[in-house]
Amino acid sequence: MEQMILYFDTAHAIEVHDWIIEHTGGRSGILDIGLLDSALQHIQNDDYYPTFEEKLAHLVFAINKFHAFNDGNKRSSVTLGAYFLMLNGYDYCVPRFLIDLENIVVAIADNQVSKDLLQMLITSLIAEDDYSDELKLRLLDALGGL
Repeated sequence: MEQMILYFDTAHAIEVHDWIIEHTGGRSGILDIGLLDSALQHIQNDDYYPTFEEKLAHLVFAINKFHAFNDGNKRSSVTLGAYFLMLNGYDYCVPRFLIDLENIVVAIADNQVSKDLLQMLITSLIAEDDYSDELKLRLLDALGGL
C-alpha cells in the first residue's frame, strides 16, 4: 500500500516565510503569489513528480529559484522542505537536511547545483546513507572543486 503524502497550502508557506523574515531579517512580502501557488500545486501532481523525493526536490528548487518572495527565498526553501519532511514522517532526517541544504541552496541559487543533483542528494539523505563517493564527486564538480 502506498503512503499517502500530506501537503501544506500557500497560506502556511506564507506564514512560515513571514516567521523567517521576522526572526532572521530581510524584506517581507510576496513578489508573485502565483509562482508560490504553482510550486505547491505541481508537487501534488503524481504524473510529474511520482515519488516523495521528486516532490521534495521540486519544492526546494522551485521556492529557491522562482523568487515568489521579496527576500528569504533560500531560507524559505530549506524550512518548507524540512516541514514537508516532518509532515510526512521523515523527522529522523530533518537535522541533517537542515545542515546539508544550508549551503546547497546557495549553490542552487548560483546555478551550480541542478534539480537532478538536488534530487540525488535528497534521495541519499532520506535513505540515511552517507553520500556515495560518486555523488560526492558530482557535488564537488558542480561546486567547481574538480
